[in-house]
Amino acid sequence: MSSGVAARRDAKKLVRSPSGLRMVPEHRAFGSPFGLEEPQWVPDKECPRCMQCDTKFDFITRKHHCRRCGKCFCDKCCSQKVPLRRMCFVDPVRQCAECALASHREAEFYDKQLKVLLSGATFHVTLGHAEKSQTMVCRLSSNQRCLLLDGDSHHEIEIANISTVQIVTEGFAPGAGSARVTGMCLQYTVPGAEGTAQLRLMAGEDTNASRRPATAWLAAMHKAAKLLYESRDQ
Repeated sequence: MSSGVAARRDAKKLVRSPSGLRMVPEHRAFGSPFGLEEPQWVPDKECPRCMQCDTKFDFITRKHHCRRCGKCFCDKCCSQKVPLRRMCFVDPVRQCAECALASHREAEFYDKQLKVLLSGATFHVTLGHAEKSQTMVCRLSSNQRCLLLDGDSHHEIEIANISTVQIVTEGFAPGAGSARVTGMCLQYTVPGAEGTAQLRLMAGEDTNASRRPATAWLAAMHKAAKLLYESRDQ
């Protein structure tokens, strides 16, 4: 991809909506696949009472719209201002208690796990039905839209084309009650091709220094897949 095309894909603009300032992609098609669309607000005339505690709105008890779900609440039920990165808000925005909790949980992904995905990790990679795997570094692109695989060859997989993500486990970790994560299988569609393709990522052996970052990367990708599914179901 030429630098000019890449620059256009990464270009952003500042827009103002009823909910606040947002830094969004210049072209909507180049937005993060983990993002959420800004909701339509419930019209004022349709919510005479708080949609949480049923308090009646009047001159003293004002109504507020949650920026994440768009519903109407009183100040008591919608008092928190929390960062909402999945909608690209510049500043923390007002959210109801339920939405604020969800946004707080997602903050870990943006503060920690997203950085892990961008840094990448080394895996034994099997593309499709290849008989042999190859050692490759897998990482998320800076615009969050592609998985980049680099080794003896280079491959790119659009995040939006991933249909299923399955964690691969084996045995049980010593002293623990859960299976040990060893890899991940991804199924994805290829534009212009029928059916789905498959990618298998396997972490190195326990003695391999790359295993720990690979395991962290797999956990981060599993969380990213959940956000991806949520965005599709919106």
